[in-house]
Amino acid sequence: MSPKRRTDPQVGRSALDTWCAADVCDSSSVDRQTLATAVRFTLEEFAHRHPGGSVEVRVPPFGVIQAVEGPKHTRGTPPNTVEADAHTWLALVTGRLDFEDATRSHAVAASGIRSDVSDLLPLFDPRGRALA
Repeated sequence: MSPKRRTDPQVGRSALDTWCAADVCDSSSVDRQTLATAVRFTLEEFAHRHPGGSVEVRVPPFGVIQAVEGPKHTRGTPPNTVEADAHTWLALVTGRLDFEDATRSHAVAASGIRSDVSDLLPLFDPRGRALA
């Protein structure tokens, strides 16, 4: 069962659309609230599409989720983590950045045997349209 959404999907899609449109020119022009909403929406979408509790995905300071089938983490430091800044995460979920390239360049910190989520991304195309 996927976690309950906290972000209204319509509001989240709108924030993601705003980020996608701005990222072509200058993603730093997106205000913090819109950025936060886009990140939270995409984290919730990732958990919805890939339910579970074996990988913790962190995008500080905006959000964290546990997703992906496998052994559920319950206490202490999670063994499988993926961490990125907001713009990197949004670039990953929209297919503008490849997961392997991001880890190689240290834009993403991934640790643990289940932390390679490259086959689970992207969730959206570069314009923010959902992929199946």
